[in-house]
Amino acid sequence: MAIVRVNTTSLTPLISSRTFFPSSTFFFSSASVINSPPVFRTASTAAADMATTTTTTTTKIIDSHLHVWASPQEAIEKFPYVPGQEPSIRGNFDFLLHCMEEAGVDGALIVQPINHKFDHSYVTSVLKKHPSKFVGCCLANPAEDGSGVQQLEHLILEDGYRAVRFNPYLWPSGQQMTNEIGKAMFSKVGELGVPVGFMCMKGLNLHISEIKELCSEFPETVVLLDHVAFCKPPMDDEEAKTFSELLGLSRFPQVYVKFSALFRVSRKSFPYDDLTTLLSQVVSSFGANRVMWGSDFPFVVEECGYKEAKEAVSVIANQVPMPSSDLEWIMGKTAMQLFQGQWTAS
Repeated sequence: MAIVRVNTTSLTPLISSRTFFPSSTFFFSSASVINSPPVFRTASTAAADMATTTTTTTTKIIDSHLHVWASPQEAIEKFPYVPGQEPSIRGNFDFLLHCMEEAGVDGALIVQPINHKFDHSYVTSVLKKHPSKFVGCCLANPAEDGSGVQQLEHLILEDGYRAVRFNPYLWPSGQQMTNEIGKAMFSKVGELGVPVGFMCMKGLNLHISEIKELCSEFPETVVLLDHVAFCKPPMDDEEAKTFSELLGLSRFPQVYVKFSALFRVSRKSFPYDDLTTLLSQVVSSFGANRVMWGSDFPFVVEECGYKEAKEAVSVIANQVPMPSSDLEWIMGKTAMQLFQGQWTAS
């Protein structure tokens, strides 16, 4: 089998020209978060805020966050599930292709699913079959013996993965992502020009200090915050403080936000229009060129549908309102710039 090697110097984080303020300037009460009017980054974007928020025909639509796993038959024959992690819903690759074609999505970042845990063979097989359509995000193994560092190097340099996921709940009990192993992996992937995605499923407040420490100590490592760091529209002062911590991370120019899995962060059903102010604040703080849409396929299919997950972003953006140029960044240009050299062919 041919070895796939990647250009490990091509991943350059977008450095926004906007001014970054200390995180303390982003603290506000829950009322101000919910009721504050949209704020735009520049006068030029404010003047264009009534532009129709539809992507142009030349803009590729890129899904920055989805999963695939083997079908039950494939699991029996070649790609076994991790015991206890057998999926309850359909998530095989053929189903994904059907959904993407129906929705008009051009490419995607596939995040290694917990169903296969550290066995990347299924996702790797997909990447090798469709190298121009998909980018792979592998799962970091924080094993105490340090073997995870070598595993990441192999997945990146030999199998062509271009992102890494840090799941803090896989760390040994009582340890944090800032332990010796975590820092070794975080530093190594930064050297290889690969971003790290954080999954803060149990709350950003539990992991914000770790993320800040890693960002400060290893500024060359690009960071992706999955699913808006699991921040919902704030309902009280504690939630508002956590959301302000998210916005405060914008002072690190290497940090990007995935506006993904909207059904996980919204308190409403499709089209999740309670996320209007949240998106406005995120774009105002980070800039649209550090925000990217993601579906969280296949989970989203049973929530609202894959095509609808894409359409929800336009609905929310229209309510901000947001200039079409910002929406284009969120729906594809940010991911294309971050993963340079990918999805460029017409």
